[in-house]
Amino acid sequence: MNILHYLPSLHPARGGPVRAVTDLSKGLARRGHRVTLLTTEMPDRTDEFDTVELVSLGGPGVNARPFSAEQRASVIRHLESNDMCHVHGVWDFSNTQISAACRQRRIPYFVSLRGMLDDWCVAQKPLKKRLFHTLLGRRHLERAAAVHCTAQGELDQSAKWFPNGRGVVIPNLLDLNPFRSPPGPELARRQHPMLTNGRPNVLFLSRVHYKKGVDVLIDAAALLKARGVACNTIIAGTGDDAYTSEMKARVRSAGLDDEVVFVGHVGGDAKVSLYSACDLFALPTSQENFGFVFPEALASGTPVITTKGVDIWPELLGSGAASIIDRTPMAFADEIGAILADPARREAMRAKAKPFVFSAFDEEALLDRYEIMYNAGTPGAAVRPPVTAVA
Repeated sequence: MNILHYLPSLHPARGGPVRAVTDLSKGLARRGHRVTLLTTEMPDRTDEFDTVELVSLGGPGVNARPFSAEQRASVIRHLESNDMCHVHGVWDFSNTQISAACRQRRIPYFVSLRGMLDDWCVAQKPLKKRLFHTLLGRRHLERAAAVHCTAQGELDQSAKWFPNGRGVVIPNLLDLNPFRSPPGPELARRQHPMLTNGRPNVLFLSRVHYKKGVDVLIDAAALLKARGVACNTIIAGTGDDAYTSEMKARVRSAGLDDEVVFVGHVGGDAKVSLYSACDLFALPTSQENFGFVFPEALASGTPVITTKGVDIWPELLGSGAASIIDRTPMAFADEIGAILADPARREAMRAKAKPFVFSAFDEEALLDRYEIMYNAGTPGAAVRPPVTAVA
């Protein structure tokens, strides 16, 4: 198949969607498909796209701005040389321009929601989003060959926005190779001496953003300290400078300078090593349609604590390696303290973590399901029932 993908931005700061589209494009190319990836904002590095044709449209196209006439002409040229198009996102004029061009040319297209129709997300600037949906979004979704969700929880929340559309659930493709031969914890311990001070280590790894609950975890650390529970909280990630400064001030005002440390962006082998050097992974998030960090932590053998704001929370809970709790400082302090105080429970969770990830997120099995979705959406193909999430 000749498959065209479009994501408005491939800049790493855009988070999970960039990772998802990159890994999917490379996986499909590895299967022998010709994959072209269109974007208006290029990644910092292009060498990892050696098997994928990476095309920059340049100019406006990010942050809900429509394509220029020149960009639209380039998009049409690429559409006409491909069998189908996979668009990633909802609240961007450029996405709806591409889907409209596909409809005009009877080219099948697929839409990945990327969490943008989750209840929490729609509640942000709701009037603007409802107007956009009425004018452009509903047609964008209901005329798609399939609307792709990465979890049943995402489909359950979003289906009301495309009642006449076809939802398909397939988890994100996750490159598990770094976790098959991990570097071990020593690299992280050398880089972050705090990890070796004799206390258990609790890791937060994500954007430093109010949605992710950094404040909740800091307040939980304060409660744990007041209870006499000794542990380190490592906050890995970057975010808005003002918000990051606010969170650091929160740590200082709570007297947690010796317990909570911000280590900035961590990637590559250093990230894999950091997962394995920590005893727990905790993310008090408000919303994640998938969240790569959860299977990554589990693939490292690190138990997870998070909330029902994660659309894959039933799968995580069913793994036996994760705890799903309320998004409050008290709940996080209670659960962190309980797991740290129970080595047998922690080891039982750790033992279940890796087998779950390597079974539920097997790359080749997931690529099979993406190919089924594409084949079902092409003209003349038999329509298959929606694919359900991996249990």
